Amino acid sequence: MASSYSSAARAHCRFLSPLATTSSRTLLSPTPPTAATSRRSLLLSSTTGTICAAAMAASSNSFKVVDSHLHVWASPLQAAGEYPFFPGQEATLRGDVDFLLECMDEAGVAGALIVQPINHMFDHSLVTSVLKRYPSKFIGCCLANPADDGSGIKQLEHLIVQEKYRAVRFNPNLWPSSQKMTNEVGRSLFAKAGELGAPVGIMVMKGISSYIQEIEELCMDYPATTVILDHMAFCKPPTNDDEEKAFSSFLNLSRFPQVYVKYSALFRITRESYPYEDTSRLLSRAISSYGANRIMWGSDFPYVIPECGYKGAKEAISHVAGKIAVSASDLEWILGKTVSQLFQGAWVTP
Repeated sequence: MASSYSSAARAHCRFLSPLATTSSRTLLSPTPPTAATSRRSLLLSSTTGTICAAAMAASSNSFKVVDSHLHVWASPLQAAGEYPFFPGQEATLRGDVDFLLECMDEAGVAGALIVQPINHMFDHSLVTSVLKRYPSKFIGCCLANPADDGSGIKQLEHLIVQEKYRAVRFNPNLWPSSQKMTNEVGRSLFAKAGELGAPVGIMVMKGISSYIQEIEELCMDYPATTVILDHMAFCKPPTNDDEEKAFSSFLNLSRFPQVYVKYSALFRITRESYPYEDTSRLLSRAISSYGANRIMWGSDFPYVIPECGYKGAKEAISHVAGKIAVSASDLEWILGKTVSQLFQGAWVTP
């Protein structure tokens, strides 16, 4: 971790922590608190005793707060040199590891699972360099390459066995046109991940309804492979029968004991502004179906920065949990114990 960071960086992290208004936020020019900021500060400071108890538990030394989902990518200088972006996927947000460490320190987050970003596609060299530089701070989730020639299977094995990645992400949008995650290559990748003890994170950005049959088929055929559903499978609070059916199908996957859930990127699964209180309905039903020990918080840094800031992303969890009286014990599981148990041996200081 950087030994220190500039006063400007500190001001930036504070500015982007939870209560800045969307209209006033910029990445380079912090602005003073507004009336809206004060109102939101009051909102969070007037929490119930349940929220306070949960927050106290989350800040205790009995467990580490761990972010189960974030990304890092090259700085402009790095991108111009050793770690170029994939053509057409150039970053528009700052997402370098130095900035991430500043934000994590500000928010009191001890460690994280770095998910290989689309910005670097299947070139894992930047993330690998970060994992080697901060072995007790980060573990990695590589990106599955579903190329028809099967070359991604060998790459997956190399990244897990040689480079020590702990998980792999399936992005169905990267499969060849008209192909499914259950094709021959997809099955081989999924089976290999299970063989190597690497959970498969599945990102269904187009909604779970489009992929539920594939996910169920993989879970039934390869029960040894752990599955993690990113961002609550992109389910928002249901407002009609179709959305309720989709959310119910997501909840029904809890019948597979190897399936876990990321309560992550709340800004993607809400219909409201910060602090995303409507996601409490999703969380309550997810806890009832999966149990808190199969649910984990994730920020989706750096995409979360212009939404509510990194610290705001963490603080929103305690606020939302208080709305549905989540116990202090369950909150600990969501904020760190679940992901730490799933990836045993990670985030251990030498």
